[in-house]
Amino acid sequence: ISKISIMAHERIEIDLPLAKVYELLSNPVDFPKFMDRVDAVERINSQTFEYHTKIGNEDFVWTTNLIDNLRNTRFAWITINGNLNQTGTIRFTPLDNGTRTRVEFSLDYRTFFGDPTEDLATFIEESPAQLVKDLEKFKEL
Repeated sequence: ISKISIMAHERIEIDLPLAKVYELLSNPVDFPKFMDRVDAVERINSQTFEYHTKIGNEDFVWTTNLIDNLRNTRFAWITINGNLNQTGTIRFTPLDNGTRTRVEFSLDYRTFFGDPTEDLATFIEESPAQLVKDLEKFKEL
């Protein structure tokens, strides 16, 4: 039995004030706008979100709980349920007297059990490169 775990970590600087960037990145429902490989996110309640995506021919659904939501500073979640385990942390740092913002985005994907399908293994292995593309897309929103 092999598990796969990959941590993707990227840092970008955005020409927007911190409060605006925080607002845009602290609502997972908006993630599909710039995250190519997340098809939909539904809000279950203020702390809980359900993510949907298709990998290969298989539907993946996972439920996350916010573990940290420190306004304008940090936003983090863990997976509590589902067939893909994703942990995420986003940190926000003001730059240039608050006119610009540095965003550090960490995503950790792992499989829960058993051998992942080839499609899932590829999805996880490609997540660092994908995060780079997603954050470039976010900058263009």
